[in-house]
Parts: sequence; structure tokens; C-alpha cells
Amino acid sequence: MENFNAFVDGLSAAVFFKVPLFGAQIELIVLYLALPMLFFTLWLGFPNVRHVGRAIRILRSQPQAGEAKGDVSQWAALSTALSGTIGLGNIAGVAVALTMGGPGAILWMFIIGWFAMTVKMAEVTLGLKYRVFDTRGHVHGGPMYVLKAVGAARGWPKLGLALGGAYAFFALFGAIPMVQVNQSFAQVKVVTGLTNGWAYGVFLASAVALVTLGGAAWLGEVSKRLTPIKVAVYLGGVMAILILHIGEIPGALALIWNGAWSGDAATGGAVGAFVAGMRRAVFASEAGVGSAVMAHSLARTKHPVSEGLVALLEPLLGTMIVCALGGLALVVAGTWNGGLEGIAITSAAFAQVSPWFPWLLAVVVFLFAYSTLVAWGFYGLQAWGYLFGNGAKAQWTYKILYVVALPPAAAIDLGRVVGIVDSSFFLMAIPNVIALYLCAGELRRDMADYLAKEAA
Repeated sequence: MENFNAFVDGLSAAVFFKVPLFGAQIELIVLYLALPMLFFTLWLGFPNVRHVGRAIRILRSQPQAGEAKGDVSQWAALSTALSGTIGLGNIAGVAVALTMGGPGAILWMFIIGWFAMTVKMAEVTLGLKYRVFDTRGHVHGGPMYVLKAVGAARGWPKLGLALGGAYAFFALFGAIPMVQVNQSFAQVKVVTGLTNGWAYGVFLASAVALVTLGGAAWLGEVSKRLTPIKVAVYLGGVMAILILHIGEIPGALALIWNGAWSGDAATGGAVGAFVAGMRRAVFASEAGVGSAVMAHSLARTKHPVSEGLVALLEPLLGTMIVCALGGLALVVAGTWNGGLEGIAITSAAFAQVSPWFPWLLAVVVFLFAYSTLVAWGFYGLQAWGYLFGNGAKAQWTYKILYVVALPPAAAIDLGRVVGIVDSSFFLMAIPNVIALYLCAGELRRDMADYLAKEAA
């Protein structure tokens, strides 16, 4: 056991290796994910400004069944991806950003989320361009397929296979979001007094199994219905907090703005605010990690760029709207600097509205955890299929393993298990970002071709 613990500690230290940045320490992997956000925003001509309206129009006129290849509608694919990205990280993550960097971190989360829109568009466009269809007509996609195809096209088939295999391998571990099970049980335990973690874990795993065992069509149907509900319920609670403290909103906005540029020594000043905001925005949007590509690859679309533009909306909704409003609510509530940590900060803010509001948060946390588990179960299945084939036996083997792995997370101290899962998650970004840079030229050409056809 000591050898295993030492391995996990070493892996975490390597993946989250910190470098100095203007007097603060920041994980190198976060910088690795942030740089392509800036590069591709400039390289592709600011699509995060110019094409948001077009993305919304695409959803209004998306191809129906039989009009284009794909397993689900573009709205269902977006909802599935949002199920994975709008999770507990948007609730607890904002609270963590505030305690790490002060109110100024909220503004930096908003700004980095805006740049993340372009990376999401780029990686999803490539995913649609290089997705594959099996003999049954079902689609399979993700960065592993992109890396395999791009490597072969450039005369590096072995390198492409190796990078694709590495991505799929890391995704198998990164796609086990045990923290979601653990954190959701923690909030349910607070409001209900339930102490049997195993019972909760089995219940949640059973609910996940209903969708996971049903396949991509079930996933799309559940996601497109559940995602709007969970976001609406959470934002309803946030708006109640803001209404309760409506007179304090101008002061909170000033605190956020000033904190982004000056901050205070307790949270590392302006640099501390920037580092905290960038770290949480990168984590919350998952832009550059490539996970959402596997969901968007299912979409029925006639051109890869079409779905890429739809994917622009993910960071806009998840990071720039949900996280920003949630952060503002915590600032006006004042619970972020009261000695609490993580989701307890949000729970205390909800309790200011009404004693029963933490129950509302418990419902939200459950919905966020459930939808994330469903989405990431599908992501893991795609990685498993790439490595072991997409036959019925292989797929059922993974689905059963995934469901069985969930219940223990509610009953045990995650400890180093979280370390290895989180490390694997961010290791996925390394080959994915390589693919983005290799395809920078074709991405710009494909976008120009699509826009020219749309204008004709």
C-alpha cells in the first residue's frame, strides 16, 4: 500500500507541477491549457465574438433524423456535453476560487471562460471531422480518433496511434468522477442526516445504470431534459440570493473589479486572483481536455464547423453565466470569507434565503452529480471502445465496471484515489492540445470554407 501511495503522490506532483508566475505559483498544466485559448482566439478571428449568434441559429435549424449522419440532435449533443461540464465544479469550484483568490477571481474566471469558447469550438470541429461510423451506423469520436487520423495523414501512423492510445488510457481513469458521488452525498447527509454512504452510492449507481446501459439515444434524451432543469433550479436559488441582497450588488461588483486588478495580500493580490480564476475556469470549462468532443461527435450535422460553433455555447453557459452569477451571489452573501470551505460556502449562502434552501441545494447537487456521472460514463465507454473494440461484449463489460465502481465513493475517504483520477483527467489534455496545434491550418481553412458556403 505504501508503494501505491508513493506512486500516486509522485504522479500528482508531476502532473500538477508548479512554476512561478509573477510571484505566485501555478500548475504548469493550467498554463498548458490556457495558452491555446489565447492562440486560437487570435488565429481563428475571434469566433467567440463573431459567431455566438450563428451558433444559436444553428440550433434553431438543426438537421432532423435522416437529414445528416449522427446518432442524436445537435441540441442533445450540446446538452450531453453540458451535463459533463456543468457539474459540482461550477458550485464548489466557484467557492474554491473565492477562497483562493478573493472576489477578483470571479472576473478572471469570466474572462478565461470567454477565451475557452474558441478552444472548445476548435476541438469539437476536429472531432466531427475525424469521427468514424461502425458497421451498425453508430458514430464514435473523440481526440483519440483525431490523433490516429492526423498521425496517419502526416505520415506518422505509429505516433498517431500512440498518442490516441495514451489519450484513451488516461480517459478511462479520468472518466471515473468519484468526487461527484462523494460530494453529493456530503450535502445530502447535511440536510437529511443520512449516514449510510453505501446505500446512497448504490441508489445513485442504479440511477446512472438506467441511462448508461441504455446507450447513446437514452443519454441524449435524458441530457437534453435534465440539463435545463438542473441549471434552472440552481440559477433560481442564486437569483433568490441576489434579490435578498440586491442593495449590495453594486458594491460586490466593485469588489470583484477592484480585486481582479489589486486584490489583497491575504489572497495573493491581483496575481493570486488571476491564478485562482484561471485555474478554476480551465477546470470548469474542460476546454483543451477534449472530453466534450466525445459527446458532440454524436451530433447530426452536415459540416464539422457547424457543431464546433454550437460548442462555443458550452463555456458561455457553464463558466461565463453559471459560474459568474454563482460567484456574485457568494460575494453579496459574504459567506466566502467566513472560514468555510467548498460547497459549505454555497450551502451557507442558500441558507440566508430560507432554512429549507440547503435542501434545494441538495437537489441541485444530486442533479449535477447524476448528470455528470451519466455523461462521463459515456466518455469512458468511448475510450474503452477505442482500446478494446465496440462489440456488444466489450461495451457491456465497461458499463458494468463503471456502475460497480461508483458506490464505494460515497462511503470511503477518497484520498489518493482522487489524486490518480484528477491526474489522469489533466493528462488527457497533453495529447489533445498537440492535435489542436497540428491541425491549426486546416481548422482555419475549414472555418473559412463553411462560412463561405453559408454566405453563398
